[in-house]
Amino acid sequence: MAGRIEDYALIGDMQTAALVCRDGTVDWLCLPRFDSHAIFAGLLGTEEHGFWRLGPAHASDTPPPRAARRTYRGDSLILESEWDTPRGTVRVTDFMPPRDGAPQLIRIVEGVTGRVPMRSTLRMRFSYGRVVPWVHKHDGRTVAVAGPDSVWFDTDCETYGKSLTTYADFTVAPGDRIAFTVSWQPSHKEPPALPEPEQSLEATEEFWREWVEHCTYHGPYREAVIRSLITLKALTYAPTGGIVAAPTTSLPEDIGGVRNWDYRYTWLRDAAITLSSLLRTGYREEARAWREWLLRAVAGDPENLQIMYGIAGERELGEAELDWLPGYENSAPVRVGNGAAHQLQLDVYGEVTEALHLGHMTGLARNDYASLLQLKLIRYLEQHWDEPDEGIWEVRGPRRHFVHSKVMAWVAVDRTIKLIESGDADGPLERWRELRDDIHRDVCEKGYDKERNTFTQSYGSKELDASLLLIPQMGFLPPDDKRVIGTIEAIQRELSTSDGFILRYPTQGDHEGVDGLPGDEGAFLACSFWMADDLAMIGRVDEARKLFEKLLSLRNDLGLLAEEWDPRLQRQVGNFPQAFSHVPLIDTALRLTASGAYGG
Repeated sequence: MAGRIEDYALIGDMQTAALVCRDGTVDWLCLPRFDSHAIFAGLLGTEEHGFWRLGPAHASDTPPPRAARRTYRGDSLILESEWDTPRGTVRVTDFMPPRDGAPQLIRIVEGVTGRVPMRSTLRMRFSYGRVVPWVHKHDGRTVAVAGPDSVWFDTDCETYGKSLTTYADFTVAPGDRIAFTVSWQPSHKEPPALPEPEQSLEATEEFWREWVEHCTYHGPYREAVIRSLITLKALTYAPTGGIVAAPTTSLPEDIGGVRNWDYRYTWLRDAAITLSSLLRTGYREEARAWREWLLRAVAGDPENLQIMYGIAGERELGEAELDWLPGYENSAPVRVGNGAAHQLQLDVYGEVTEALHLGHMTGLARNDYASLLQLKLIRYLEQHWDEPDEGIWEVRGPRRHFVHSKVMAWVAVDRTIKLIESGDADGPLERWRELRDDIHRDVCEKGYDKERNTFTQSYGSKELDASLLLIPQMGFLPPDDKRVIGTIEAIQRELSTSDGFILRYPTQGDHEGVDGLPGDEGAFLACSFWMADDLAMIGRVDEARKLFEKLLSLRNDLGLLAEEWDPRLQRQVGNFPQAFSHVPLIDTALRLTASGAYGG
């Protein structure tokens, strides 16, 4: 049975990632890319769908023991887990070397005290647990083959097969170090090179040490900021610069419900705000790589801008359901692909333009096509900004005139005007200034409820939406505007959970609400960070700091956050770890530091 979402650790090589449970089980791994089929899909099903457990031996009728301690080695993505057993203490080090050849997952068992019996249980199942591979020996190595894929298992331990599973039983004493490696290779190619676990460990540690040294943030809560930055780096697909929203699919927003989506793609919105955080913490190379990815993905077709793409810029992300998987804690369906890819979300134009603007303002090397793209986006918005859309939350109900979408259309026009005013682009300045004024006026007239002194989710509605918290952060209105303050206070009253976290919008339980889906969801963590930002902006700094620290307390023991927090179950829910949670954590830390919330 899969663990709680917060029981998992992330390891990865900037091309794919694995989730390792506290009991030493790898329950999720897609090879060779984030969006490839999983060879371990036990996270979304049962052990029959693939897993790899490495830990102290235990009786078959008892659950595997959980590690007494685990941590990342320094500022890295190298996981160290320790078990204390009646016979001694053992440590397992898990990591994935930044790729130079075949992708590898390496696990090194080290004896600490005593003599500890250990077991490795490897059950490979290809195609998300559906296909049992042909497992055999090749020149003394174990290889599993199914169709185009082969997975190679290397260790100095003696292994044996039983019940379509590969086992290794061994004992470790102080000073013993025994390595196990899983490598992927196209099945038609020659075997991958023999792994060199110790050299790979040293190189991986050096990679992360050097990368973290580039961070320019040295304020309060630096540990939380660094861990979030490492997580964002781990979610970056190194060959292209694309950034996945999360390395998982179908971890539910509502345990037992249907709000289960595939997040192994690059959302322009998520990637744009990630670029913002990277630029402000010193990571210009990652920001440059993302901009290049964007320009390739959008290519010459900005009129058909998608809200998300594949990690190499793919456009077709057709959604399907895997009916052989019961889902995480029976949360079905399990989905791969994402049908929201072709939705109309006008806010994306604003987020992309804001990201390009920030890159320009912070001195990224000029790219003429980036400026040309920005102008093309505005020409499209000029004709379409006043249309209804599906909005930031990808509702599957009818299109509406979402206020946040209109605000972000205003942002797109405003930032492009600034680009032209700087002399780095040419465009119809006066006409677009009028357009900016028209959008602003339209929002203030149709998206604002005078009686309640708050902006609303969409034109003519009474409902609120946490995305309205971005109004002052985007500069649409100043923080001290009474309409901004009224909106912040209304969201606190109407969208706060009992423990003070923020919901995205009202849901309707068993009935379909604005998003066209039954069921509820947890507090969306990004929205709660936005609330902390807004509170700081309107001078309620102590309140902002307390909310921020409360949010930090929701991280698991390794500093990781999923998409949401379920206040009823008191646990993390949604895909994990989630870029859209870690980015605003970084942003809020920067804002609070700048505001003097920590005496800085």
